Amino acid sequence: PDVFAVRSGGATGVVVKGLEDRNPISFRMEDKGEVKCIKFSLGNKILAVQRTLKSVDFLNFIPDSPQLEYTQECKTKNANILGFCWTSSTEIVFITDQGIEFYQVLPEKRSLKLLKNQSINVNWYMYCPESSVILLSTTVLGNVLQPFYFKSGTMSKLSKFEIELPAAPKSSKLSLSERDIAMATIYGQLYVLYLRHHSRTSNSTGAEVVLYQLPREGSCKKTHILKLNRTGKFALNVVDNLVVVHHQDTETSVIFDIKLKGEFDGSTTIHQFVLPPRSIQPYQIPVADSSSWIVFQPDIIISASEGYLWSLQVKLEPVVNLLLDKGKLMDFLLQRKECKMVILSVCSQMLSEPERGSLSVIATVFDKLNHEYKKYLEAEQSYTMVVEAGLSRSNPLLKRPVRTQAVIDQSDMYTHVLSVFTEKKEAPHKFTIAVLMEYIRSLNQFQIAVQHYLYELVIKTLVQHNLFYMLHQFLQYHVLSDSKPLACLLLSLESIYPPAHQLSLDMLKRLSTANDEIVEVLLSKHQVLAALRFIRGIGGHDSISARKFLDAAKQAEDDMLFYTIFRFFEQRNQRLRGNPSFTPGEHCEEHVTFFKQVFGEQALMKPTTF
Repeated sequence: PDVFAVRSGGATGVVVKGLEDRNPISFRMEDKGEVKCIKFSLGNKILAVQRTLKSVDFLNFIPDSPQLEYTQECKTKNANILGFCWTSSTEIVFITDQGIEFYQVLPEKRSLKLLKNQSINVNWYMYCPESSVILLSTTVLGNVLQPFYFKSGTMSKLSKFEIELPAAPKSSKLSLSERDIAMATIYGQLYVLYLRHHSRTSNSTGAEVVLYQLPREGSCKKTHILKLNRTGKFALNVVDNLVVVHHQDTETSVIFDIKLKGEFDGSTTIHQFVLPPRSIQPYQIPVADSSSWIVFQPDIIISASEGYLWSLQVKLEPVVNLLLDKGKLMDFLLQRKECKMVILSVCSQMLSEPERGSLSVIATVFDKLNHEYKKYLEAEQSYTMVVEAGLSRSNPLLKRPVRTQAVIDQSDMYTHVLSVFTEKKEAPHKFTIAVLMEYIRSLNQFQIAVQHYLYELVIKTLVQHNLFYMLHQFLQYHVLSDSKPLACLLLSLESIYPPAHQLSLDMLKRLSTANDEIVEVLLSKHQVLAALRFIRGIGGHDSISARKFLDAAKQAEDDMLFYTIFRFFEQRNQRLRGNPSFTPGEHCEEHVTFFKQVFGEQALMKPTTF
């Protein structure tokens, strides 16, 4: 949104400022009377100025084009222009008290061409730029609303609908004020929000906000009612798909989320506010008298008396302490734009004192997270299938699924929550293992392939607490799925739990891994002795490359390990060739030099003769 500051009709200057603008636009124009309405086209190429009830003046802001004004009068005789809206960079709609007129602006010709007009009695109008819909209030009472939709040169009439007034009006005068209506896109759908100051049912006190869903096709239907449980002056904003209702008397605001469960009465869902009323936290300047506030959709508040423009934002961190039901909190957070780090911190909190949750609560949270994660994986998978099948060209609307912050995958959980939680070691180990297994259960329930590092975390935790019987059971009953990294981890446990060696080899065989690949995997994990034991176990130690093992031993930066491996190959050379030294073909010269540097020449094995 831009704010225009017009001084003396524009003669002494016009300054245009927006929220994001680092450099405001300023210019001068002739003073031809009081400016009623002034707006730039999308892209700031053409300026439209309304000074009278009958016409709108235009001025091009295109480089190298003369700055001469041109005028368009409204077509309908005796009509007064209530206002105008730009629907694109060169298309404009005049709204008069007798209908709407849709024009194309031709800046190079400095003229306008009428594309379409429609006669209808208009009390007031409202425009939602996000959805390019204009809403007109018609009939004597003003409660029949007629929407029009604009897209690339076309104007379509959507189905009109009636707003239910609180009670049958006494007189036949305008009963629905523009102040009590807002239009906003919530969760991708366009809604008309009606602030009804008294409920239709006599027994309920307090105002309510009624939401009408406005589809492109089909009729508009009443879908939600937001209960305010208070009376007075209100204003509405929509931020991050939340409806925020400001109450002037108490200077507090309440938040509603129509995605959360409400009471369904067969046709509409009735919602109570998600969080207790709270005041808006001022940004840098104290928020003064709210009586001069003007609210614009979706999230703008202007303080006319002080000359400030604010954009409203929702802070998610405080919500965590206001919404104590963790399941409901997750439902709320997962729908927010910037939710990832807050969700991860909630997960960490519920695993640690003093707010440790029960396993059933933790399971609910994991399931809600994995439900979102699975939805994204499925969308990604079906997109990939369409692309690989070459069908994407025939479907130009196909878009890669957007990964929102609500998609919390295994690496997020591992890095920010589970690995930190297991390292803290403040929880009883049974609880720690139960939490890890609960997360794995949830992944399995949603048929998400579990990443090996989660299993490694389970194994490491079991080993730390000497729970080898449990580890054995988990492997025996395939609670921990087979994978090469897991097999390597088991091999490395052999020194503290001897059966791990066999468990590991069984796993590698189930994965039908080639022997040389097993050796490679072990060496890459610096499990040099385990690799050597494995090779000896299958009888292949006479043909392996000495250099490969010596390289790995040297990288491990453990002198005794290097000594052991070097000595093993010296002995092999002696056994196979009658001489412990390496042949030039084995390319081990640098390792021999290193051995001599560290252990001295006398440590080399002497050839033994029989």
